[in-house]
Amino acid sequence: MARRYDCGDPTDRKTGLREAASAVRRGELVVLPTDTVYGIGADAFNAEAVGDLLEAKGRGRNMPSPVLVGSPNTLHGLVTDLSEQAWELVDAFWPGALTLVARHQPSLTWDLGETRGTVAVRMPLHPVAIELLNDFGPMAVSSANLTGHPSPQDCDAAQEMLGDSVSVYLDGGPTPAAVPSSIVDVTGKVPVLLRAGALSAEQLREVVPDLEVAN
Repeated sequence: MARRYDCGDPTDRKTGLREAASAVRRGELVVLPTDTVYGIGADAFNAEAVGDLLEAKGRGRNMPSPVLVGSPNTLHGLVTDLSEQAWELVDAFWPGALTLVARHQPSLTWDLGETRGTVAVRMPLHPVAIELLNDFGPMAVSSANLTGHPSPQDCDAAQEMLGDSVSVYLDGGPTPAAVPSSIVDVTGKVPVLLRAGALSAEQLREVVPDLEVAN
C-alpha cells in the first residue's frame, strides 16, 4: 500500500523524506516533486529498481531514465570528459531546468537502459527533491506519468496513474509549470540543444554562444 506525505507540513515532510530514502534503499519506487513536473525515482545503481521504474511507466529500455543529483559536485563521480562549456552551463543554470547529456564514468556499474555510454543528468530547483537527493544520493528519475500521458503537475495526477507501483509519494503541492527541462548534449566539442524546454536556445547561448540546435 502506497504511503503519501504532505511536505507542506514540517512533521509530515520530515517523516516522508526519511521514509522515501528508506524505500529507495530497499529498491522501491518513490514519487517526488521537482521544479518542472513530478518525477518517479529509484536508486540509480539498482538495475532491478530502474527496471521497475521503466515498467511502472510502460517505457522501454530504449528510453533510459535520467539521473537527478543534489549537488553539482556529484558530477565528478558520475561523468567524464566534461568540457569547460558544460561546466559554464552548470554554473549558470543549476539547480534548474537544464539536463546535460554527458559520458558517464566507465567504472560505474549501473543500468539505466540503452544509454550508449552516456547519462542525462540534472539538479532540480526544488527543496524537497534536493533534500532527498542529498540524503540518498543520485537517483534515476523520470516524469511520474504513464508513457503517452501528460506529465503530472501535482501528486494526485501522479498517484492516479502510478498507484501502488510506488511505495512513497511526497506531495509538494503543484509544480510551477508543466514545461520540461531543456536537454543539451555536451559529449562533443560543441554543445547541442536536443530539446528546448524551460530554457530557450537564446538563453543558453548567452552562456555558450556556439550552441547548436539538433534538427
